[in-house]
Amino acid sequence: MNTEKQQGLFDEGTPLPGPMPWEEAAVEDVLIAEIALNKPLDDQYSYIVPDPLRERIRTGGRVRVPFGRGNRFEYGFVTALKTAADYRGNGTSQGVPKRLKSIESLVDEEPLIESQMLQLTKWIADYYLCGWGQVLHSVVPAGVRRGAGTRLETFVALTPEGEQALATHSLGRKQRAVAEILKSRNEPVLATEVAAAADCGTGPIRELERKGFVERLKIRSEVELAAAANVDKTEEFHPTAEQAASLEKILGTIQSGEHRTILLHGVTGSGKTEVYIRAIEEVVSYGRQAIVLVPEISLTPQTIRRFRRRFDSVAVLHSHLNDADRHAHWKRIKSGDVQVVVGARSAIFAPTPRLGLVVIDEEHETSFKQDTTPRYHAREVAEQRTRFAGVPLVLGSATPTLESWHAAKTGRYDLVSMRKRVGNLEMPPVTVVDIRNDPQVRKGQAIGRILTSSIRSALEEGSDEQPGDGQVILFLNLRGFSPAVWCPACGSSLRCDDCDITMTWHRDIRRVLCHSCAREADVPKACPSCGHQGWKFVGAGTQKLEDEVRAKFPEYSLARMDSDSMKRPGSHDEVLSAFRDGKIRILLGTQMIAKGLDFPNVTLVGVIDADTLLHQPDLRSSERTFQLIAQVAGRTGRSHRGGRVLVQSANPADPAIRRAAEHDYLAFSASEMQDREVMAAPPFRHYARVILRGEVESDVKRAARALADRIRQCSDAGGTGVSVLGPAPAPISKLRKLHRFHLQLAATESESLRALWRRVEADMPRTPGVELAIDVDPINMR
Repeated sequence: MNTEKQQGLFDEGTPLPGPMPWEEAAVEDVLIAEIALNKPLDDQYSYIVPDPLRERIRTGGRVRVPFGRGNRFEYGFVTALKTAADYRGNGTSQGVPKRLKSIESLVDEEPLIESQMLQLTKWIADYYLCGWGQVLHSVVPAGVRRGAGTRLETFVALTPEGEQALATHSLGRKQRAVAEILKSRNEPVLATEVAAAADCGTGPIRELERKGFVERLKIRSEVELAAAANVDKTEEFHPTAEQAASLEKILGTIQSGEHRTILLHGVTGSGKTEVYIRAIEEVVSYGRQAIVLVPEISLTPQTIRRFRRRFDSVAVLHSHLNDADRHAHWKRIKSGDVQVVVGARSAIFAPTPRLGLVVIDEEHETSFKQDTTPRYHAREVAEQRTRFAGVPLVLGSATPTLESWHAAKTGRYDLVSMRKRVGNLEMPPVTVVDIRNDPQVRKGQAIGRILTSSIRSALEEGSDEQPGDGQVILFLNLRGFSPAVWCPACGSSLRCDDCDITMTWHRDIRRVLCHSCAREADVPKACPSCGHQGWKFVGAGTQKLEDEVRAKFPEYSLARMDSDSMKRPGSHDEVLSAFRDGKIRILLGTQMIAKGLDFPNVTLVGVIDADTLLHQPDLRSSERTFQLIAQVAGRTGRSHRGGRVLVQSANPADPAIRRAAEHDYLAFSASEMQDREVMAAPPFRHYARVILRGEVESDVKRAARALADRIRQCSDAGGTGVSVLGPAPAPISKLRKLHRFHLQLAATESESLRALWRRVEADMPRTPGVELAIDVDPINMR
């Protein structure tokens, strides 16, 4: 808390909202609350707690306070309560500034944040260099803050005067009927319910209220959640030797009552999920709770059903929940009624009162990093939360991030491995197909000659019991019809007016669409650059692939799964159920189909273009290419029928593609780790990225240079060992109408970055109209 900075907001001419507490009570009796506002501020602000609120105010609850010279009302969280003597830690009441303002009102009677979550959110604010109030605001869902799913209803209750009137028989017939009902219930009752029970209108109730015999109360009633599905705990478990060893390690850590982070490296199909479930069953048997984080894209009905079959009470938190259901789940979790919380990134903040275990499946997924303030990574937050709670954290993946792999190799994490599939099934053979000279690809088709013939063979072959029931999955990580609209005369492409990226042609809506800002537009008749009429649609997205597959295999049923086709609620589950039942023979799509699917009749997976991520300006491009191919390849060979994978690439010799084809994570990680160490890149150094953006490009450029100069001055003066790269235009130099420049800070120790930034922030050059954001441990460099 910075008292001098706060007092600067309240000059002598500032009107205060009411009489100050010391005008009515001794100064030493003053209670002071530290408030964190939803602003990019390091400091908390001190407010006097008025006497009527002294017994009701709690840390972790929200209050309404006047802020700034204009006394605008703001909402903030109470982070601490202090007596006047403790205010400045000097043991005297003289430390209380006499211009502190008073809290206007309480927002929450019950705190939304408990003490351990306060500790965690403070760590997030410090580590990711943002305001504590911003973090507190983000960890409590909007539906919870607004009380969604509840409604204010009118209840009535009998007063002591009303009971006396009832005893003296001084009420009319209808009024007596109302009073008797209220007396028998001995609690507030809905006014409409009382009227119905007394067979009267609201008139008698209003008359009783006018006389003071009945008081009217506004009380929130809550929505009910749907009942859980039947639980089946009879599923037998015959673990493989690797599953048994992994489970023994995890259970030993749980039983020790200590925090450890365990990296479970298991190939696709090795049975990682069953290991998670058995570990969670152990935790639940102790009366404790577990949180399971999965990527949003993997939060399929199939995944949810698996957990609900095994546990009595499961709460699912994902982006498609409405505010009312999210609030209802939050209340159940906080009450301790939920055994297992399954959800995406933000579920790490679920208010479990008896946390016993956290599991992060597919820990390599980039969606675990938030790209808006607070820019936290769920893995790092989960490690801190489990450390504070003294419980284990389990990270699972077939392709762990190099950061996690490095942590395991250096002893920060414990490593357990499962390198064989359940049932001793073989990993599917992967063939990399060079399409540079493929005649069909050269004609503009997405599917090459070899993949075409392989698809037909897979569809025609089948089991001995049912010939011709084979299924195929085709993966292409580009949605739309054509990723680029190109002018053959001048070579320019059609770009978004608001973003520095090419527009994608979507043939279903006959328009081009920006996949960054969702801006739609008609294709102009002439090229804006040269006036040439006649565009060429370049490349293939999932819509074009769908058309091509339908033309080549018209006799087979097909479905496309991407964010364009799966907008209707329930469509995702509907398609996967049809595919599971064999009603759909070919499933194509984006990353939506790359993870978490287990279909035994899939004998062929085709990767249409393995190079989409390979040459992006990102140090993790090779790592992501390897992960994607390995994950997609894991969708086949899940039964005795086996399977195979064909990967189309114009770079077949690239190490990431070659190692993925060999299912050789160890060789890939060793080679990539050597390159990272030479480059002094993560995990051997820590990065922080500073992004500046504004409507006027010259202003942003000038602000970026001034900031970079200031950072270098502070770094040189303090001998921090932090290197500064930039500033330079961001890879996407314009996004949503804002021009963007960025610079990068790098240091061996992450604390050096944060210490330097705090020094810079204290006297940072500001440019009107230019916004600034800092991203600690960035994974998106676009």
